[in-house]
Amino acid sequence: MLTLAFIGLVGGLITGVSPCVLPMLPIIFFAGTKQTKTTNKTRAEGDVLVEEIEIAKPARDFRPLKIIAGIVVSFSLFTLAGSVILSALGLPDSFLRWGGLTILTLVGLGLIFPALGHWIEKPFYRLPKINRNNNGAFVLGLGLGTLYVPCAGPVLAAITVAGATGNVGWRTVVLTVSFAMGAALPLLIFASAGSRISQRVKAYRDHQKGFRIGGGIVMILLAIALAFNITDVIQRSLPSYTSGLEKKVAENKTVQGVLAPALGQGGQELAKCTPGAAELAMCGAAPEFTGTQKWFNTPGGKPATLAELKGKVVLVDFWAYSCINCQRATPHLLAWNKAYQSLGLQIVGIHSPEFAFEKSAGNVESAIRKEGINYPVGQDNNLATWTEYRNQYWPAKYLVDAGGTVRSIKFGEGSYAQTENQIRQLLKDANPNVQLPAPVDGTVKADSIGADGTTPETYLSYSRSANLNGSGKLTPNKTVAFGLNPEQPADTYSLGGDWAVGTQSVTSTKTSQSRLNFNAAKVFHVLSGEGTVTVSIPGLPDKTLKVSGTPNAYQLVDLPSQQRKTMTVTYSPGLTAFTYSFG
Repeated sequence: MLTLAFIGLVGGLITGVSPCVLPMLPIIFFAGTKQTKTTNKTRAEGDVLVEEIEIAKPARDFRPLKIIAGIVVSFSLFTLAGSVILSALGLPDSFLRWGGLTILTLVGLGLIFPALGHWIEKPFYRLPKINRNNNGAFVLGLGLGTLYVPCAGPVLAAITVAGATGNVGWRTVVLTVSFAMGAALPLLIFASAGSRISQRVKAYRDHQKGFRIGGGIVMILLAIALAFNITDVIQRSLPSYTSGLEKKVAENKTVQGVLAPALGQGGQELAKCTPGAAELAMCGAAPEFTGTQKWFNTPGGKPATLAELKGKVVLVDFWAYSCINCQRATPHLLAWNKAYQSLGLQIVGIHSPEFAFEKSAGNVESAIRKEGINYPVGQDNNLATWTEYRNQYWPAKYLVDAGGTVRSIKFGEGSYAQTENQIRQLLKDANPNVQLPAPVDGTVKADSIGADGTTPETYLSYSRSANLNGSGKLTPNKTVAFGLNPEQPADTYSLGGDWAVGTQSVTSTKTSQSRLNFNAAKVFHVLSGEGTVTVSIPGLPDKTLKVSGTPNAYQLVDLPSQQRKTMTVTYSPGLTAFTYSFG
């Protein structure tokens, strides 16, 4: 537990000094200041009245600690359960950010107009009465915590996934709280500095009303700047001086080993198997399907269970309908299902969404019909079954024998003949008298996965982008100005013009473009909205495609063979882009 807490603390400290928190430092500084009480007295010296000003002895100031406590509480709560809370209340994802900006504005007005400040603090008077007049500091901290959430690093990524799965155990809580405390510590220094100055610097004591009003104005101006993304100009001009530290934390083997259990405790025995191995192994009992929302292709929508399927060979396939790799694997699954279902094979699809739009039961049902899938499919929106299997890939196949033991794991595409041979071997083991048809893999017509060196799947979102190479930084919930890379390095992309950045996608404006250097024969782009995209590749005629409706994969490139090309895509306003995939 100490190691987990230490990793969370270090990850938080790195985030707490990153460029993304700079706009909040003036807010924290002025919020930490405390009004000092003075008393005017007069005394007689002979026939002369002398006025004395008594300055109250500084009491112990809890205001900075209350600000940080508010940040830690709201940061931890909304990171782990924010999506659940917003969904339950029917609120948009942007609600937390605008709520934080509203609180920041109100506190700023409270500094300018003390009566308003007392009104804001009034609901908190029932809290413990330690320095009760500063309970508004806790309110401010709650607001700042919601603005602090987007400042993410590798540790926060693990926390977010754990929160999305609903498996928030003590390890995740320890990691989250320690991360929040680490991220808040640098801010505590600024808040404490403001408090000390307000108590000990004579110039402040003499003009505290002016300083208080000035601080309120600064808070309101910064709230406006944050609301309209004006602070992005400053942040873009600064180097990402913490990126090196974040990379070291992310690539550290000890950190990886400690963070992995925070994502779930299920299926630990599956680590005994080497994914992709040609030989069958004994990988431990297959975890049961759990936490699903809806089932398709089952009698009356009844959930499928491994307990009821005992005696059959079961192929558990994790997929997502917009995943090109999954779409290319589906024809093989359909062929196996047709050839071996009557002989003891049962395929079970577990639809585990990569993106929020894939949580729609209607979208999943439409994809099932479109692909012609007729085996059971469970909707795993909270990644509960995904976590039980400790899965990390789309697609992923877990082959379970008739006794309920996982015997093989395959991540990604390919090796279809090997997987079919393993299916046939397990069918023979379950029923030595079974008469198997000839292997069907050679008869399947499906897009190839591409030769060696094919560009890997490319995500355009803030949360998963790894190969952005151009000017501009993906900053969630903001519209960011990007610049295309004139000489795009191999297997990277850049964005051009203004893009509204989300955690899972980017949305185009009037000037939006992307540039991609790829090595493939086919390029697919997951898009949604209403509009067009124009594809430009040197030496080839431009190509314009119409985009309409919910997210789907559009084929932008279809070359006769794998080639290295640079492609520029121009988007009409309002289109949402998710990923590039290659074949």
